Amino acid sequence: MPMDERPPTGGARSRLELQAIHELLEAQRRRVTTYAELHELYRPVPGTSPTPSPTPAGPSPSGQEVLDALPMGALLLTLVHGDDGEIQDILYVTQNAMALSYSATRMPQGAVPRWTGPVSLYERFPALSRTAVPGMLTRAFHEGTPQGPEMVEWLTQTPSGPVRINDEVRVAPCGDHFLLTWQRGNRLRMAAAAQQLVRTCWAEWNLGDDGVEASRGFRQVLGLADDTMVPGLYDLAGAAMPDSLPALYQTLYDVILRKHTAECELHLRGTGGRVFRMVAEPVRIAPGSLVWALRAVLIDVTTDLRRREAAKRAERAARREHERAEAVAEVADVLREAVLPHFQDELTPYGLEAAAVYRPDARDAGVGGDWYKARKLPDGKLLIALGDARGHGLEAATLMAKLRYALAGLGYTEEPVERLTRWLNEVACADGNESTATAIIARYHPETAQLRWTCAGHPRPVLVRDGRAVPLSTSDGCADLPLGVVPGESYTATTTALRLGDIVLMYSDGLTERRAGDPDQDTRRFLAAAQECLGEAGPGAGHPALRDYAERLVAHLDGPHRTDDATLLALRRIST
Repeated sequence: MPMDERPPTGGARSRLELQAIHELLEAQRRRVTTYAELHELYRPVPGTSPTPSPTPAGPSPSGQEVLDALPMGALLLTLVHGDDGEIQDILYVTQNAMALSYSATRMPQGAVPRWTGPVSLYERFPALSRTAVPGMLTRAFHEGTPQGPEMVEWLTQTPSGPVRINDEVRVAPCGDHFLLTWQRGNRLRMAAAAQQLVRTCWAEWNLGDDGVEASRGFRQVLGLADDTMVPGLYDLAGAAMPDSLPALYQTLYDVILRKHTAECELHLRGTGGRVFRMVAEPVRIAPGSLVWALRAVLIDVTTDLRRREAAKRAERAARREHERAEAVAEVADVLREAVLPHFQDELTPYGLEAAAVYRPDARDAGVGGDWYKARKLPDGKLLIALGDARGHGLEAATLMAKLRYALAGLGYTEEPVERLTRWLNEVACADGNESTATAIIARYHPETAQLRWTCAGHPRPVLVRDGRAVPLSTSDGCADLPLGVVPGESYTATTTALRLGDIVLMYSDGLTERRAGDPDQDTRRFLAAAQECLGEAGPGAGHPALRDYAERLVAHLDGPHRTDDATLLALRRIST
């Protein structure tokens, strides 16, 4: 691309956009000037000039008539000086009709004595002596110039209680007297306060001479100093950030040339990153004529934009989390089907029937560290196991899958369960410092109806016999260390003979654990529930009845207190 055809850089582009705004405003100024000249808007219409009256004018109005013509309350005051020339008192000489009307409206009857002639101002209104009025009168006397406007607030006592007065007061020399005038200041102050509360201001820019009339709170809303001149449209464009200029130009173009309402967002320099929405409309001198002025409201929308942006970020994060949760749930479904088998009649040839109930932790998308297994081994025996990998979610599920499949392979060695448990401990230790788990590893001997098992830091199995539930005791009276804690650890096996109808319950601690609970109390709770759910006759014969018993037991123990996934594996001897 040739040098002169390259697009302008950021700074150059901003200068071009400012130049375009300047040319748009200058062109409209010329149109307004030409329109005014063509229609002679500032020349008197022939024949409308007043002609001198042949009769002499009437008498001049009196001072009181002039006072009564004022559209605001007014008091005529005179100063009383002492021998040293200092002001000693201020006499309230007279008032106008608007002052009397104001007094009747703001001060209930009886609040102020009836005025009968000149009286001391502070004797009639004592609270005024503690306001800005004395200082204004003193400065007006010494400087000979008008003072104010200043907000004056004071209280006057009435039979119904004190009345708060707040007005915008001016004081001006008037011959040998002083004129004190006021307007209801509460409306002006409320308007300014309202602008501050909603961060809104407004202005009207004259396109013929760059004059501007702005609301009282314009500077405060835009963060300008009180003594700063209200910016013209071109000055406003100069204060805008470069990214705001195209939209500002389009808004000015739409209002001035297309003659319809438009809006844009302005990022102004020196406002701490605040953003203003400018809504502008055309002002015409007559219907169908050109746009004579531009009237606009500026609203500080920074907080709203930040809230919307925060909401969008939260929505995006929630969407990502939802997508992640869906992916994790899909993985969880596959893992659950792979590692949590469904028993029906698979163990019947070995004289056992089994039922398993699994309750995932809702926080972990339906998968956790619990696992169980029942598999025929080449020697005709059954490998039975239930374990709980440390942690939550996919991290725990990954360790759980490693241990489960490692055990499936190790089981084919036909080694005793204590050696299988030792080897499984080595697998967990090799996986990392955080890869710990508890487990019950067992082998069932169908020919002798014996269950030989180890306990690696896990809740001991429970034997349900003759309507009673008791925990099985280990050979040495205590459980061995969990898997993955100490490499080379040895494990001790215990042999339990099963009778017909005996039920062995293996469970994970998520089923019984309570926050800050006592493990012994958790075990007692499980034993009590196991007996209570038996009913009078105990579980009926067949896999469905055993499954129903396991479901009722889990439902009895489960609840909102649970903070982990929970598993129950029920084995029942049904034949020799």
